[in-house]
Amino acid sequence: MRHLCAGLLISACAALAGCATLPARAPVPAVQAYDDVSNTRLARVAAAATPADKRGLSGFRLLPEGETAFNARISLARRAEKSLDVQYYVIQNDDVGQQFLRELRDAARRGVRVRLLVDDLYTAGEDELLAGLAAYPNVEVRLFNPLPVRSGSFGTRVLFSLHEFGRINRRMHNKLFIADNSIAVSGGRNIASEYFMRNAAANFVDLDVLSSGPVVRELSRVFDSYWNSDPVYPISAVVRQAAPPEVAQRRFDELVRGAASHVPERAHDVLGDTPVAPQLDSGELTQIFANAQVYADTPAKASGQLATGRPAPTVTDQTLALFGQARNEVRIVSPYFIPGQRGMAMMKAVGATDENGRITLVTNSLSATDEPLVHASYKRYRLDMLKAGVRIYELSPQLSRQSGRLGNFGRSFGRLHAKAAVIDVRWTVIGSMNLDARSALLNTEISLAIDSPELAQTVVRLAEETLASGAYRLRLAPDGERILWVHTGADGKEVVRDDEPDDNWPLRLKLWLLSLLVGEELL
Repeated sequence: MRHLCAGLLISACAALAGCATLPARAPVPAVQAYDDVSNTRLARVAAAATPADKRGLSGFRLLPEGETAFNARISLARRAEKSLDVQYYVIQNDDVGQQFLRELRDAARRGVRVRLLVDDLYTAGEDELLAGLAAYPNVEVRLFNPLPVRSGSFGTRVLFSLHEFGRINRRMHNKLFIADNSIAVSGGRNIASEYFMRNAAANFVDLDVLSSGPVVRELSRVFDSYWNSDPVYPISAVVRQAAPPEVAQRRFDELVRGAASHVPERAHDVLGDTPVAPQLDSGELTQIFANAQVYADTPAKASGQLATGRPAPTVTDQTLALFGQARNEVRIVSPYFIPGQRGMAMMKAVGATDENGRITLVTNSLSATDEPLVHASYKRYRLDMLKAGVRIYELSPQLSRQSGRLGNFGRSFGRLHAKAAVIDVRWTVIGSMNLDARSALLNTEISLAIDSPELAQTVVRLAEETLASGAYRLRLAPDGERILWVHTGADGKEVVRDDEPDDNWPLRLKLWLLSLLVGEELL
């Protein structure tokens, strides 16, 4: 998403942009999630897995490993009987994306209603693929906030859409997968190889959560609000499809035929849990039961239109309010972290007072981030955060690969993409929201706030395993004006360095120049 900011560098070329505009949006009948799902296999599994004394609570299972998280979605798709409601910021046209879309097609062939909602920013070159899927009976594909230009690369589409920059700068960042309105998967992962340990160069450390119970109905209501919103267009309204449906279907089949049919996963993940598929088949779904709240932005946030009356609180508003209620500590995992003045005020309000203070932050190091401009902005606050007593850890791609605790990276290196927070080892917030201005002001987000000490302790343990061998601990130098990066070497001894890992002057110059053109509010 942040690559959209690069469009500012070529804004002088905006005059070259044609007058491409979206077609008038024809009225589209409102469609809602199915309520009559109690007789579906997945609804029965979810009900049977809920202890009698936990009725009324929702069930949750963490999905920290990419392979298991992908297979959880596939397992649900293969067992769905009535509906699949699918909402993503990115569905990449790669092996993982093609396999995922093929499973949606197969479900539709069985009679399952498939609703697929994709943000349009990164769909360059995917019109044929998505329109081909939409050509199948029981499938409808819609695009959120479409760019007026369909053809060309990402950069070309953005360039020739700059005359609508105020609109296309607002995106749907949500990630949500709901099967039979009974079991859902949400969190930080998009649908692309690097989110599921399938990329040869770099893979993300991420976190999803599988949910059942009452919270799923609330997630479905959020999905419906997006599906029926004004920024959403049926793909047929913006993509010209000259071929008859049967021809488009055959072309889709050709495009996805070569994708892998299986993603291998371990018999037990890092938490000791078995794969989701056999649990669904046995009816013994392993979950933690708790009350939860759905934090969700309204679609109007991405349209740039303010609701009449008092605006609904955003996901950022609700999350920061929860931070403000902390009595003991707040632990934050955020790959893209720009606190701004509001965040700095929150940290002071929570009361970080020394280097073992009440706030812990895990984020990317310069060498791990895929958004160096974001890291450059985060750096402006880093020293002040340390002085305020915030404990800061930065994921290292080299250390994380060597540790082997965060996933099977092979020869690739690791990057942090998980978005989570734990408050007082009680509340856990997991979702799509980054702690930066873009998530706060421009993108739509969705998160779950789960009230469970047991789940919170598990997330803390996962984070601590990450910190143990995969990240640098930042601390103040003796003079209190410099930063030191500390980690444990292979010999078990502490290694301290006083220069930023993988920094160099050409990169610093490049980022400084870019920062003059791209304001923090766009990051």
